[in-house]
Amino acid sequence: MALAAAFLLLLLATPAAYAVQYTVGDSAGWTTGGDYTTWVQGKTFNVGDTLLFTYGGSHKVDEVSKSDYDNCNSGNSLKSYSNGNTVITLSTAGSMYFICPTAGHCAGGMKLAIDVVAASGNTPSTSSPPSGSPSGSSSSPPPPPSRSGAPSIMNNSGLILGFSLVLGAVLAVMS
Repeated sequence: MALAAAFLLLLLATPAAYAVQYTVGDSAGWTTGGDYTTWVQGKTFNVGDTLLFTYGGSHKVDEVSKSDYDNCNSGNSLKSYSNGNTVITLSTAGSMYFICPTAGHCAGGMKLAIDVVAASGNTPSTSSPPSGSPSGSSSSPPPPPSRSGAPSIMNNSGLILGFSLVLGAVLAVMS
């Protein structure tokens, strides 16, 4: 019975190990001159994944509505971040929009639109770009999205906890 309970706990803890932390802009980070429309292509953002924005003091991150994203308006931001190392957990499915509120930065391309899909284990899911995003006019279908990005060390703690529980249960049954 204890082994079954430990196995159940392992199954509940394991999905957290599949979350991915995406560093926005990769090694360049959140900066002017980044091409975030291209950066987002081929990535599937799932509920539970995180975005890591790394940026200098002249930048910030504002989460905004679609309309404010389209118009580079930070006056109605939903959330604002300015610590230079911002981690945002993608907690619900749907479109999310981010801009840099520094004058001229958003208009210069420092804006990010993503679609977050419901987590489906480790199976990649297809999604279309957020409305208003450029999409290719190629007649061939796009390649399937991939789950690229380095897994977050924080997210592996669930897997370690699960294995520890199973090991503890096995040792308890054996003694």
